[in-house]
Amino acid sequence: MKDLIDRLFTLGLGIAAVSKEQADKIIDELVEKGNMAKTEATDIIDELMKKGKEAQEKWETTVEERINQAVQESKLVSRQEFEELKKRVETLEEKLLNKDNE
Repeated sequence: MKDLIDRLFTLGLGIAAVSKEQADKIIDELVEKGNMAKTEATDIIDELMKKGKEAQEKWETTVEERINQAVQESKLVSRQEFEELKKRVETLEEKLLNKDNE
């Protein structure tokens, strides 16, 4: 039983890197050895896949937040700020051209 728990724990840790196909192979092996029923194994894999996806989403959110923080700290302009400044410059250029043509 300890071996089964160790394998499931290892599977849980590496689930983000393990494809569904590979996970199914591990489950089939556990079922063949009689360590668990197929439905139980499938439920465990589904739960591990769900947790893996949640962990990946949390990691992606954390990375995005840190990148945004680094951009803000570096005093770089955002795309939105750039577009606003670009429009202001275009408006000023237009006004200057119209003033020169008067």
